[in-house]
Amino acid sequence: MLTIDPAQIDPADIGEEQATLEMSHEDAIEHVRDVFTDAGFGVPVEFSPSEMLNEKVDAGRDPYYVLGACNPEVADRALDTTDNKLGALMACNVVIWEEEPGTQVVYHVSIMRIARLVGMAPDNEEMADIVADTGELVDEAFANL
Repeated sequence: MLTIDPAQIDPADIGEEQATLEMSHEDAIEHVRDVFTDAGFGVPVEFSPSEMLNEKVDAGRDPYYVLGACNPEVADRALDTTDNKLGALMACNVVIWEEEPGTQVVYHVSIMRIARLVGMAPDNEEMADIVADTGELVDEAFANL
């Protein structure tokens, strides 16, 4: 049994962001990577779950890609503030899936907000500053998609 009722969570509580791009899947991956890099994120990890699943279990999945975005300064502060626990949620994933050919959905939730919500991060001013800082970076990126 879940201790948190998902129906009671407002998307803003988890920093949910979503955008639709009218372009090919490959172009969307490049565009999202560039926009997040310009907003101050690095992308140290990226992979295609759809390619792996289609190869390993013949899943027949449409294109789906994960960019693991990270702002090193904020990540360092978050690790200190959470006694290293936040590393279990890193990097801040941005996913891109093909809704239909030529239409891509970009989706993100805030690991900082989720960590605070589930008790992995303290609910204090230092963590609130980290949440605000990452929120500004993500807002900038989504505004430029």
